[in-house]
Amino acid sequence: MTDFPLPDPTDTDAYDEALKGIVVGELKPMQAPIEIVEYDRAWPGLYEREAARIRAALGERVVRLEHAGSTSVPTLPAKHIIDIVLEVRDSTDEPTYVSDLEATGYALRIREPEWFEHRMFRGSDPTVNLHVFSANCAETDKMLLFRDWLRTHAADRELYAATKRDLAARDWKYGQQYADAKTAVVQEILAHAEAERGQQ
Repeated sequence: MTDFPLPDPTDTDAYDEALKGIVVGELKPMQAPIEIVEYDRAWPGLYEREAARIRAALGERVVRLEHAGSTSVPTLPAKHIIDIVLEVRDSTDEPTYVSDLEATGYALRIREPEWFEHRMFRGSDPTVNLHVFSANCAETDKMLLFRDWLRTHAADRELYAATKRDLAARDWKYGQQYADAKTAVVQEILAHAEAERGQQ
């Protein structure tokens, strides 16, 4: 979400090389333009369905499981992709959880040892980005702080929506370029949330 260790998202050649180092399997460009759609009230229910599948697969190995990203913020336009953040005891200990997630239909797509030992799985029905971190990860806290702030602060929610629409209209080779291009506005909004939290 923030401090992502990839090049400038407008530098596609450098991006190709960087992504080759973290993508599991074949590196594929996007097949269609990024589409931002209006908020869908079905999204929370889709998250709950996927959360139940993950909990059934991993049981007590689930340390924390949350709906994150734009689909977790009522009224916020988003890509039709459910972002889920999962904490397990140790995300580097892949034998303890990867095969069980794969058995439920998730595919491991990204492995980033240098960025909070992040793993990202892709689900297809619905489309899900499942982000896996170790327990008590600071990045999980940031993701949830960002979500909760947007849920209650309309001005920043509108700023984020406008930025997303602007960036989605640009020509990207990879979806992660679009995601990284949002970093500046994400950090600006997080600064608002962190400043208020510091005053409490």
